[in-house]
Parts: sequence; structure tokens; C-alpha cells
Amino acid sequence: MITSIHTLIYSDDPPATRAFLRDVIGWPFVEDPGAEPGWLIFGTGPSEMGVHPTHSVWEGETYDYPRHHAISLMCDDIEATRADLEAKGATFSAPVTDEGYGLVTTMDVPGADPFQLYQPRHQTAYGL
Repeated sequence: MITSIHTLIYSDDPPATRAFLRDVIGWPFVEDPGAEPGWLIFGTGPSEMGVHPTHSVWEGETYDYPRHHAISLMCDDIEATRADLEAKGATFSAPVTDEGYGLVTTMDVPGADPFQLYQPRHQTAYGL
């Protein structure tokens, strides 16, 4: 039986990335006793997974993407969440924009690729 999903972030500066997830994002964590000190594993809360095509045509526009994975942090109020994260030291490399499917912005993550902060318009599945 599958009990959950485990995601991975490959970082150029794992201690900085872990500190950001712990101190700014505020995720609870356990420390892996079998690894080096400070090797944290985070509880990321409710989740959902979508599957997008690498090629599609929507409203007359053609979209092509390489096969990859992406991390988006979901919220109910993107402006309030962004302000809260900025107060804790987070930086954002993009303004909040309306992408049709929801409101999005891009949050910088120390040592790693950015996360999308996302206020969805679709019905969410993480409460199922």
C-alpha cells in the first residue's frame, strides 16, 4: 500500500535550502539519524499531483515542454502568503500574475531552483 509521496530537491547548498524550508516555509521536520547532522526530512502537508502533456494545443496556442517535474506550493491567498514569506526573508523573482488556471509567482530557494507559489482556481484534490 502506498502511504504518501516523497519528493526530492537537489541543491547546490543543502544546508541553506534546508534552513529556508525550516525557517521561512516553516515545515515540520525530522532529522535523519543515519545521515550527517542537519539532514532534515520535511513534512510538506497535504499534496496533490497533476500530469501535464509535453505537447498540447490550447485556445490556438501550441505548447511544448521538456519532460520534467516541478514543485508548486499552493495557498488560498497569494498576496497574504507572499507578504508573510517576504517578512521571513523570502525573495521573489516574479510578480503575481494571472495565468488563467490561477495566480502565480516565483519564489527563490537558496541553493536550488525556484518554487512556484500558486493560488489555484481549480477544485483541489489534496483533501481527498
